Amino acid sequence: MKRYFPSKWISCAADDSLFKSWYLSAHGHKEPVLSVAFSPDGRHLASGSGDISVRLWDLNTQTPLFTCRGHKNWVLCIAWSPDGKHLVSGSKAGELQCWDPQKGKPSGSPLVGHKQWITAISWEPVHLNAPCRRFVSASEDQDARIWDVSLRKCVICLTGHKGGITCVKWGGDGVIYTGSKDCTIKVWETSQGKLIRELKGHGNWVNSITLSTDYVLRTGAFDHTGKVYSSPEEMKKVALERYNKMKGNGPERLVSGSDDFTLFLWEPAVSKHHKTHMTGHQKLVNHVYFSPDGQWVASASFDGSVKLWNGVTGKFVAAFRGHVGCVYQISWSADSRLLLSGSEDSTLKVWDIRTRKLKQDLPGHAGEVYAIDWSPDGEKVASGGKDGVLKLWMG
Repeated sequence: MKRYFPSKWISCAADDSLFKSWYLSAHGHKEPVLSVAFSPDGRHLASGSGDISVRLWDLNTQTPLFTCRGHKNWVLCIAWSPDGKHLVSGSKAGELQCWDPQKGKPSGSPLVGHKQWITAISWEPVHLNAPCRRFVSASEDQDARIWDVSLRKCVICLTGHKGGITCVKWGGDGVIYTGSKDCTIKVWETSQGKLIRELKGHGNWVNSITLSTDYVLRTGAFDHTGKVYSSPEEMKKVALERYNKMKGNGPERLVSGSDDFTLFLWEPAVSKHHKTHMTGHQKLVNHVYFSPDGQWVASASFDGSVKLWNGVTGKFVAAFRGHVGCVYQISWSADSRLLLSGSEDSTLKVWDIRTRKLKQDLPGHAGEVYAIDWSPDGEKVASGGKDGVLKLWMG
C-alpha cells in the first residue's frame, strides 16, 4: 500500500457476534504498526512498525515473544515463507532482513541492493521448491530482485519498469508478476529473469495485484488439520496437490487495482489482453484480494467502499458501505464466507458474503488502521495502525 505512510477486554453487545471480544491490546511497538502477518499454519504472528522493529508474538499469552532489531528505518512489509521456516522484512531504507522465527534472530546480515524503499515481498511457492529458499522483493527504485536465503545474496535482478514497483507476486506456475507506477504489469520467468509478457490497460499507477491461487500459495501444505510434515519432500508433494486442486483445469487468474479507479481481470498465461474491465469505484483502488476459494475478488478503495466481484467473470456483485474514511486493506476468512476491512476511520468491519451485509463492527483502535490479516486457520484476526497498538481479535 502506498498512500498512508504515517508522517482491556471489551465485550461486544451482540451475543451472536463473530468476535465476542478482543484479547490482545499490545503496546509493544512505539510507532505505527505498518504490517501484520500470520504464519502459514496460523500459529504465529509477526508485525512490522515505524519503530524500526519486527515483533513476533506469542498467541497463547498475547505478549511479544521476540523483538527483532536490525533495521535502520520503518519496517514497511513482512512475509512468511510458505513452509513457515523464514520471515523476511523490508524497510524504508531499502534493506531486507531474514529472520529465524523460532529464535527471533537475524539469519545473517541485511540483504542490500535496492536503492529505495521496499514495497512488497513474495516467496517462491513451496510446491515448486522445498525447503523454501528464494523470494522476490519489489522497490520504489523500479527493480525487483530475487534473493536466495541460503546463498545470502541477490541471484536475479528484474529490470525494465519505468516507475516504482508497487506490488509483486510469485505465481504458482513459476512466474513473477510485478505491478508498477508505470501503469503496467510485467510477467517474468525466474531462471534468468527474462520478461515474458507485459499487461497494459491501466491509465494510472497499479497499486495492488492478487492471484486466484493466493491462499494455497500462502499456506503451502498447511490446512485445517494442523498436520506436521516430516520432510520438505512430503511438504512439497502435499502443497502441489493442494495447488493443482485449487487451480483446476483453468489458468491462474490475476486481478489488478489502480489509481485509475478501476480493476482488470487477466489470464496472463493465455493472453496479454485483459478479460474484464471492472469499473464502479469513485476513487483509487488501493487493495485487491481473491477469496481463498478463488470465486470472489474484493477491492478496497479510497472512496470508503469495499466492492465484491465474481472471481471468474469479473462481474460486479455488491458494494459494502459503512466506512467513513479510506479503506486501506481487506482480508478473507479461510472459508471465503466473510470479508474483513480496515480503514482510516479507525475501525475494522466484517462483511457477510452470503447476505451482502455488515456482520460486525470492530471499533477499538485510536487511529487509522493500516494493516490487517485473517489467520489462515480462520480463528483469529490481527490489526495494527497509527496508534502503535496491535490487536488480536478472537471469536
